[in-house]
Amino acid sequence: MIEDERIVPKNPVNATRISPQMAKVEDNTTKTLINETGITLTKAEGDIRVHGKSTSVYIVSRKTNSFAENALWSIRPYARKSDAYAMSSVRKWSVQTVKASQQVSQCTKNHSIPAVIFSTAGYTGNHFHEFGDIIIPLFLTCAQFNGKVQLIITDKKPWWIVKHQAFLKKLSNYEIMDIDRDDEVHCFPKVIVGLKRYHKELSIDPQKYSYSIKDFRDFLRSSYSLKRVNAIKIRDTGNQSKKPRLLILSRKSSRSFTNTNQIAKMAKGLGFKVIVMEAGRNMGNIADVVNSCDVLMGVHGAGLTNILFLPENAIFIQVVPCGGMQVEWLATNDFAQPSEEDMKIKYLEYKITLEESTLKQQYPLDHMIIKDPSSIVKQGWETFRSVYFDKQNVKLDVNRFRPTLQKALELLNQ
Repeated sequence: MIEDERIVPKNPVNATRISPQMAKVEDNTTKTLINETGITLTKAEGDIRVHGKSTSVYIVSRKTNSFAENALWSIRPYARKSDAYAMSSVRKWSVQTVKASQQVSQCTKNHSIPAVIFSTAGYTGNHFHEFGDIIIPLFLTCAQFNGKVQLIITDKKPWWIVKHQAFLKKLSNYEIMDIDRDDEVHCFPKVIVGLKRYHKELSIDPQKYSYSIKDFRDFLRSSYSLKRVNAIKIRDTGNQSKKPRLLILSRKSSRSFTNTNQIAKMAKGLGFKVIVMEAGRNMGNIADVVNSCDVLMGVHGAGLTNILFLPENAIFIQVVPCGGMQVEWLATNDFAQPSEEDMKIKYLEYKITLEESTLKQQYPLDHMIIKDPSSIVKQGWETFRSVYFDKQNVKLDVNRFRPTLQKALELLNQ
């Protein structure tokens, strides 16, 4: 648990808790507490004061209506509120409406632009969650400001800022503010505490928000100066001699291909130029390589999040390991649906057989891990993950897999 997690308001006099609804403060100061599936965030406009050391935000007004007077609530600014484990590491911020007549901290630094407060705790370190819980929500929340927004980070992880610096610099014209130990009172005309997030993984509902996942992918392409918008069309004049590029996304430890060379040899025989790469923290390199390819294949895992960098009409092949309905559900919700329905990427799926899984060498055929994965689910997520995700590798049957790559070639011809 992070230290300094408790709420420490400077002006607790007559403070009252408010329910997740909207309140309005007079004198051109407004506050909205938004409580939706997966997120809680506060939007405040007017005289807004932020004090990092006490993790406090004050909404100041000369006159306050009876509902909002000295209202006090708390927010953990991370966009996965239903996940208690993730949220437990996120610093808690207090937000309080106060009258100007009360003894409230005076501004020591004034800013003329809006600010957004967000956390890099939670599941940061997992590539999938970095995009789903922070990067896409940051885009949804901040793109409207066209760079004129101050990003305020709590639970700062320096490596995370370095990893995503191209995206962050495109999103904001200003250096990120590290707020947790800051004893200044920063005053803004508008502050958003928390981030917007659509409940569907790696997706944005354009009817609910002003943006779509296509807008986000365009923004990523611009952030990393990626050249390709569309995948190759083999039938196009001038492309007859140009080979489609296949990226095999490899992994070091779990869910790795044990016969990558065989897969690559077979793919080359079909006419692909093959690239093998392991996803790392160098986002510029990852983005460049993925964007240069027409087909991406890999075993289900966080690294597949990099399909976001694929050109439109590219092919994505998800290799689904053994693990029954639970693994299949994750494969569908995390990657199949968002790629196929929202990203303009053509999706193919390859479910391995037991013969292609290293679990066969680890357990007898009558073991429950082999016979009944659903019984392992009942033992809890950690147990299930340790077996099917952490201890399983894949030896693809190249003859069985060949039709999937042939189908990818057909799709590139369409």
